[in-house]
Amino acid sequence: MKQISKRKQPVKVNAQLRHYLLTHGRGIDIPIQYPHLKNFSDSIALYDKKGKDTLWETCLYPQSDTEQIHHDLLKIYALLKTGGDVNILEHLAVERIDYCLYGNSMPFRIRIVNKLNDNFDYFYVKYADASRIYGLEFEHLLSPNRISYLVSGDTLIEEHIVGVPGDDFLKLYFKKENFNAIRLAKEFVKFNERCFIRLLGDMHSSNFVIQVIPDFEEIHYRIRAIDFDQQSHEGRKNVYLPQFYKQNKAYVELATQCLSKESIYQYQREERSIMVARLKAAKWPLFNLLHAMKNDNISTEENIYLLKNELAYHYKNNRFLKAKNMADILKTCLFQLL
Repeated sequence: MKQISKRKQPVKVNAQLRHYLLTHGRGIDIPIQYPHLKNFSDSIALYDKKGKDTLWETCLYPQSDTEQIHHDLLKIYALLKTGGDVNILEHLAVERIDYCLYGNSMPFRIRIVNKLNDNFDYFYVKYADASRIYGLEFEHLLSPNRISYLVSGDTLIEEHIVGVPGDDFLKLYFKKENFNAIRLAKEFVKFNERCFIRLLGDMHSSNFVIQVIPDFEEIHYRIRAIDFDQQSHEGRKNVYLPQFYKQNKAYVELATQCLSKESIYQYQREERSIMVARLKAAKWPLFNLLHAMKNDNISTEENIYLLKNELAYHYKNNRFLKAKNMADILKTCLFQLL
């Protein structure tokens, strides 16, 4: 499958979306912005434990700036984790600031370490792309996962989502000891359904993680998206279905081998039913978010035309043909649940 048409250009946050973010506690002032972190004087390649290049670079800043940068980043971490309670910062330090050139958002990854026990955590500083913010908020409202993020000006702060990247899981854990094929297959079916209904694209194995959760008798899995740049952007229906990505072939084969058609249908219906409950619980935030999205330019006329026609055919529902933008299309997708 030819996947994403071309590198998507970031979209600035419009007034309606910024109002939504402020209303729901996402918009906030922070002491340092994304462009400031780009003023590093040098960088060195970052390698993993096996000596493989991670494609991240560790940034080096002038000594005169480093202390203030670290102080500001710790304050952002407190805002993200505890609502700004700086008492937690006494034993924390910024250990590393990494920069990634290959992603759409060109993020900075901040490694925070606890000086008392060497435990560490990450968060990300990115350019505030409106498409990604919509993706994050729809994930927060319509999935089983909660997302912590903040927006200030043109800067987006995101928490780190813990899990094994989908492509690494295939190498390290797939069909190994304690592997529960049926439960993973079930989770992939439900993840596939969620992405399609809420129009989150580009969910190949590098863009989601798998959380391995021990249950009292067995192992449970949860698949979580970690890349939200392709929220309601592309025009082809299959872009929003993880099952059509070649990188996900092993997961698709696992589902078809382990699950009957009746079971797959059951899990799809389960996910839709749960999403209906989430939709009703988040009725007004969703209404306001879709209103902001309606006045935004996160896709092209060509993509809008193509997607609404493909979905009208798929669902046998001509209401899609009346859509004028991606917000209308997504709203009609959600109404399909009802």
